[in-house]
Amino acid sequence: MRDLFFAVWRYRYFILSSIRNDLHVRFIRSKLGGLWMIIHPLAQVLIFALILSEVLAAKLPGIDNKYAYALYLMAGMMGWSLFAETISRCLNLFIDSGNLMKKMAFPRICLPLIAAGTMLVNNFLLLVAIFVVFAALGHYPSGQALWLPVLIVLNLLLAMSVGLILGVLNVFMRDVGQVVPVILQAMFWLTPVVYSLSILPVKYQFWFKLNPLHPLVTSYQNVLVFDKPPLWGELGWLAVASVVLALVALTLFRRASPEMVDAL
Repeated sequence: MRDLFFAVWRYRYFILSSIRNDLHVRFIRSKLGGLWMIIHPLAQVLIFALILSEVLAAKLPGIDNKYAYALYLMAGMMGWSLFAETISRCLNLFIDSGNLMKKMAFPRICLPLIAAGTMLVNNFLLLVAIFVVFAALGHYPSGQALWLPVLIVLNLLLAMSVGLILGVLNVFMRDVGQVVPVILQAMFWLTPVVYSLSILPVKYQFWFKLNPLHPLVTSYQNVLVFDKPPLWGELGWLAVASVVLALVALTLFRRASPEMVDAL
């Protein structure tokens, strides 16, 4: 495991330059450039807000703003989009990089780190856009928003750990790549992003809270909208689980790495 960390340090400039090149190539032929990284999630928020705001706005106590539901939805989407996009990126990461892995000699662990760096840039731009929209709607997050970096790091750690495991498995079992999008779609509706758990019958709320993304997304909504602290109790267990998953992912990656090129 120590060799992986030394390899990352030796190739740190390669990782940073690859992140920059990845972002540049994705938008080099686009007139709007990097704006597309925030247009898509904000457009999704707008669609949901227009369709569901009249239904759910009256059921969001604690937000003194006529755009309460839009604020709630944007906060939840920020947490969800980082998780879902990271999983989707990691799922085909090694398959898409097959030719590069065959032609160049570099530590394979650089690939997920490049993906993580790209996701962080995307999420930062989305965060800036959301704060601008919040200000336009007359809502200004309190000091609780200073906990956002902690939530983002935990979110990325969880998503990269799960994504790395799925990415390795997808190299050898391509059915994984077909199943995961379906699971992500189901998880989106099982996570309180477009609704609040308070609107559900009490007997069902317990089961929805078993979703590991519940405390994470709810914490985003707490610090950005409700002026409340994150759900530290639940997040503590999630952090421990994320570290364990990260160790499992690195072990699996290390053992499978020599065989991945042949499988590709």
